[in-house]
Amino acid sequence: MKNSLETKLGIFVILVIFAAWAIVETLGSTDLFSHGRHLRARFDTAQDLKIGDRVKMAGVEIGRVEKIALDQDKVLVMMKLRTDAQVKTDSKAVIKFTGLMGQNFVAISFGSAAAPMADENTPLETTEQPDLSAIMTKLDNAAAGIENVTKVFSGDKLDNILGPITDFMKQNSAPLTATIANIKNVSSQIAAGQGTIGKLIYEDALYTTALTTVSNLQDTADSAKDIIASAKLVMNDVTAGKGTIGKLLTDETLYHAATGSMTNLNSILFKVNQGNGTIGKLVNDQEFYRNAKLSLQKLDKAADGLEDTGPLSVMGLMANQFGL
Repeated sequence: MKNSLETKLGIFVILVIFAAWAIVETLGSTDLFSHGRHLRARFDTAQDLKIGDRVKMAGVEIGRVEKIALDQDKVLVMMKLRTDAQVKTDSKAVIKFTGLMGQNFVAISFGSAAAPMADENTPLETTEQPDLSAIMTKLDNAAAGIENVTKVFSGDKLDNILGPITDFMKQNSAPLTATIANIKNVSSQIAAGQGTIGKLIYEDALYTTALTTVSNLQDTADSAKDIIASAKLVMNDVTAGKGTIGKLLTDETLYHAATGSMTNLNSILFKVNQGNGTIGKLVNDQEFYRNAKLSLQKLDKAADGLEDTGPLSVMGLMANQFGL
């Protein structure tokens, strides 16, 4: 009897110890009694992270959350990791959730292969993930928006929107029918190639004319290019002093000859203006002008006398002059 009671008591104690170990394991407190490495990370928000929550790398558990505390304007999360956890100094930590019930955990990335291993109490870089409550709030707002849209198109409101349109269609059914018929006729004529639009669409005459015009414009452009090229060659020759125009523009001999001629002409005109020489005296001597005027007057009188004497008298005078 005694042995049976002791046996039952022993089994009960073993079950209690096993249950306690299972509870502690579930709560994540077993790591408190094992060796490991401590790392820390600072987040903007803990997002309902709790002490004892898992720390994972690529989905594999490598430790537990040991402490959560406020550190100035951040949340300090202390983690206890297994000694074999391959956490690098450039690994990044982020708080994630595993389901809609809010089971959060800390996920740590691998980091680069060349980075050294993180030592005891090394701070890790962190990235922030949207809070589950914020996501649910956005989903709730989106659902409310969809509900409002459905309310707009429901029952009476839909009738209020479509009612005026329906009444307009009923009141103008005959004009709308005629308009639709006219549109149908016009489209049929266009499809048959009738009218200006139909011919523009289906006949090749416009295309051919446009192509010819473009070809003519291209030829004109080519001719213009040739003319410009020829003019450029002529200008190059002129600039080089070739040809008559080129020599006139570039040869200084003509310039000096023209300058000399203008100088001589200026000297002659100066002398004429001063009354030197025959032309100068003719231009400036008033006596010559008076003599010329007197001679013209005498000639005019002689001509009048000859006109009065008659032809025979003129011939007699001429005979007497020549001794006939």
